[in-house]
Amino acid sequence: MDRMKKIALVTGASSGIGEATAQCLSRAGYTVYGTSRRGDQPGQRPFEMLPLDVTQDASVDAAVQQLLQREGRIDLLVNNAGFGVAAAAAEESSMAQARAIFDTNFFGMVRMVRAVVPHMRSQKAGRIINIGSVLGFLPMPYMALYSATKHAVAGYSEALDHELRTLGIRVSVVEPAYIHTPFDANLVPPDAPLDLYRDIRAGVERRVKEVLVDADGLEVVADMVLKAAMAAHPQIRYAPGLARRMRLLRRFAPARVLDAGVRKDLRLAA
Repeated sequence: MDRMKKIALVTGASSGIGEATAQCLSRAGYTVYGTSRRGDQPGQRPFEMLPLDVTQDASVDAAVQQLLQREGRIDLLVNNAGFGVAAAAAEESSMAQARAIFDTNFFGMVRMVRAVVPHMRSQKAGRIINIGSVLGFLPMPYMALYSATKHAVAGYSEALDHELRTLGIRVSVVEPAYIHTPFDANLVPPDAPLDLYRDIRAGVERRVKEVLVDADGLEVVADMVLKAAMAAHPQIRYAPGLARRMRLLRRFAPARVLDAGVRKDLRLAA
């Protein structure tokens, strides 16, 4: 089928990676529908926004049905919606906050897959691309919960691809490193902060802000999503920009060297 006819659904498309990805796909000829919890918002976009809250089953089902009523099919699903907890020790987040981040970053993706895959199966074709992170294969002290969700995204994506490829559906995970976006765009503060970690939390936040100044741009991720979507033989895991070098480091560096490098980069005591 000509790509000019293909329909793409991108979650979390009101800003950041999601918006850049939706714009990139639109330029490439896809008919794109973005989503956010607030739906359509002021601004000029080459794609329509649908209201969708990935933490609510009914909202997911309604948005998918609305799109199918309009277009009759979904050829590409990009699961991007998510948020992180600002630099914080693992014990500074309550169980409620831990559940919330998994409900959006991981279970939100699962809800979308469950809603879309039956239609892709009936088409005998489809692509699913999940936005992960280098924190899905590298440790990040003081972002333990976010890292855990991205490890879950990677594991789920790899297993799902094996399940669905014989049905004409391929699944990939795109795992970027630091991306040049506003530092606090999708971060929430820890809800159980402890004085013990105040100084080190501030130090990690300063270091992350420094790194973001020269980080890869949003287009690096968006272009990689398009590459994965259009590939005749897609990879399961893609590491755009700096993430490619970080993946090689994870694969080949001795554990002691990697461990020391993580602590040195974040200026943590040995």
